[in-house]
Amino acid sequence: MSAGSSFLYQPVVVARPVRVERIPDGTPVDLQPGTTAQVAQALGSNYSLLVQGQLMRLAGKDASAVGLPEPEGADIPDDAAPEDVPRLAWEVLRTCYDPEIPVNVVELGLVYRCDVMPLEGTKGLQRIEVDMTLTAPGCGMGDVIANDARDKLMGLPHVGEVDVQIVFDPPWDRSRVSEAAMLTLGL
Repeated sequence: MSAGSSFLYQPVVVARPVRVERIPDGTPVDLQPGTTAQVAQALGSNYSLLVQGQLMRLAGKDASAVGLPEPEGADIPDDAAPEDVPRLAWEVLRTCYDPEIPVNVVELGLVYRCDVMPLEGTKGLQRIEVDMTLTAPGCGMGDVIANDARDKLMGLPHVGEVDVQIVFDPPWDRSRVSEAAMLTLGL
């Protein structure tokens, strides 16, 4: 389950020290107990919080610091077979969001390639290689988004290695956005 819009604009108070990342540059910021915030986005497995006029990305694993539930990622069956990994990889990538945009990276057209192949020197493990881009080359959240994708893909069964590369060729443009995403964004 994605947290979805049920938490939007909900005020929250930091109950314990927690590290967040400032949007749009990805700078780590430590929030102290008693800090007030408002939920600005609750999609994928993270939250975007508005803290004193500044957007911050709160990792889902730290949601309890502000009294929110940890969002669930993609629904991955326990009995997934190795041949399911390519499909599951795309499902997992659909749970990754730019913290400023309410559309996942796949629907935004940011994922250029997602290849699954046997991992050399292992029996049954696979390697996933992803090429993805950003909506703007100077986006400071690129590493954050790439790490989110990498961590989620590593959680798949039968996966032993993941390589996520940020690329800028070809450059991203609006023509890569899906129709559904265009409707969501009002374009």
